[in-house]
Amino acid sequence: MQILIALNWLMAAVLGLRAIDAWRGMASIEDITQDCEALASASGADEITVVVPARNEEAAIEASLRSLLASTGVRLRIIAVNDRSTDATGACMDRVAAETQVCGGPHSLSVIHVQKLPAGWLGKPHAMAMAARQATSPWILFTDGDVLFDKRALALALRAAKRLDADHLVLIPSLILETTGEAAMLAAMNFMGQWMVRLWKVQDRRARDFIGVGGFNLVRREVYERLGGFEALKMEILDDVRFGWLVKRAGLKQRVVVGPGLVRIRWLQGAWGVVRLAEKNGFAAFRFRTGQALLACLGTAALALLPLAAMAAGGWALAATLLSYAAIAITYWANRKVTQTPAWLAVLFAPATLVLLYALLRSTVLALVRKGVDWRGTRYSLAELRRNAGRGW
Repeated sequence: MQILIALNWLMAAVLGLRAIDAWRGMASIEDITQDCEALASASGADEITVVVPARNEEAAIEASLRSLLASTGVRLRIIAVNDRSTDATGACMDRVAAETQVCGGPHSLSVIHVQKLPAGWLGKPHAMAMAARQATSPWILFTDGDVLFDKRALALALRAAKRLDADHLVLIPSLILETTGEAAMLAAMNFMGQWMVRLWKVQDRRARDFIGVGGFNLVRREVYERLGGFEALKMEILDDVRFGWLVKRAGLKQRVVVGPGLVRIRWLQGAWGVVRLAEKNGFAAFRFRTGQALLACLGTAALALLPLAAMAAGGWALAATLLSYAAIAITYWANRKVTQTPAWLAVLFAPATLVLLYALLRSTVLALVRKGVDWRGTRYSLAELRRNAGRGW
């Protein structure tokens, strides 16, 4: 019992310190929607090449492309890549491109159809590398085929990138949430993610923290080329995150901003949607190192279960649990700029974290049993993924 009490007070102290850090740090993350008035008076229109890879995204790709084409304050050269889709994704891309050519306007849209994946490549890095080779604009935005853009999003992001003198800028997407369960999972994922990446430290070149987000990676073309592009990430499952790591490792200027509603995506399909998403990404986050993944599972289990055990014990252990949950709620409140979720979801922290634990364990076990990772109809050898994983984060 004494050990349980001591562990829970230690956890309460650690979570309390992290909550204070998050409270202070997240307040420094810039909200670029506050720059709308300055944008309205700005003149000129810079060009951005927008790379949109998609595989079997017929339900979302047309709306995504049309939202880009409605952008104001910038000129876009959109390159959509149909990556071996077996549905109508390619036809949707071609239809929107044909309409754009007829109607004209400040933006252009071209389509690349990939029929076969070369050996030694994952599909998405290959699609993005192909499109980026055609880029001539000073800036390249790498996004996904299911992202919806406010018409001001790209102009505001580019304005922020220039003002902050960024080499790489990430605008955190707003997730479209339909249930309380989805919101609880998002809040818990952001809480857990801060053990690896503190968003407010991303701009600090001395800190290890870095970021890359598949929905919105805006980078100077010369920087992209200097880093070797996605040719340097041919077999990288977490291509967006690893690209951000390359930028930070090179000592370049990385910035992260928020803008509620500017970039939207329906990422979590139900509270259990994270299990499907983690099948590809979970084990990859630990560079396919079994020991590190299992240690992370152990830590996750402790965060979820120790406070529950203390609640049953009562007394001083219960007091430590209440302080831990207060710290979690404060962190949730601090993270609302990113998640748009309320602090009271801290009461669902334990079940949401246990779902995350299951998702990570499942991802690790499936990869080890299959000796590879299955994604979108293709199995990638675990040996090859490990060989190309390089050093850790």
